[in-house]
Amino acid sequence: MVRGKTEMKRIENTTSRQVTFSKRRGGLLKKAFELSVLCDAEVALIIFSSKGKLYEFSNSSINKTIERYQRSVNEMGIGQKTTSQDNLQHLKEEANYMSEKIELLEASKRRLLGDSLESYTIDELQEVENQLEQSLSKIRATKTQLFKERIRQLKEEEKILAIENAKLREKWDEMQSTQKEIVEVETELFIGLPQPRTTR
Repeated sequence: MVRGKTEMKRIENTTSRQVTFSKRRGGLLKKAFELSVLCDAEVALIIFSSKGKLYEFSNSSINKTIERYQRSVNEMGIGQKTTSQDNLQHLKEEANYMSEKIELLEASKRRLLGDSLESYTIDELQEVENQLEQSLSKIRATKTQLFKERIRQLKEEEKILAIENAKLREKWDEMQSTQKEIVEVETELFIGLPQPRTTR
């Protein structure tokens, strides 16, 4: 079926307009998501419906993206172009942010492994203990779930093997009964001296 070209004007029918809005909005949000994933782009999308309902998408903080947009607009308004130094400064900020994040993760890892705990207060140690207990609880729950799943699989295998065993036993019983019939075939057996032949 060939689609006709849609005329670009406001849809007068309220129901049709709402349906079109929902479909197009979904498509637009999907495209924004795909653009952010496939091209590693920073994407922010803000939509207000005719009734004032807000729909938004952002692959990072939407506020940060808006601030970045405003900075870019201000720079362009003054007539400044982004220079390599600006890019370098931005990269330095990103690198500092990443190093701080890595340091925090390393500290958290050391803390959970029990290293360098001498400088911690009782409250901080209690917090670490609580985190470890929560982690252990999650690990145990996952392990229990895996055990249950394995037991379920083994029970299913046991049922299948029991069915196969019953079939094999049936075949074996049939074979045994067939052999008995062969052995029990009646044979006319005569024991003694042969009878003399009579001549006429």
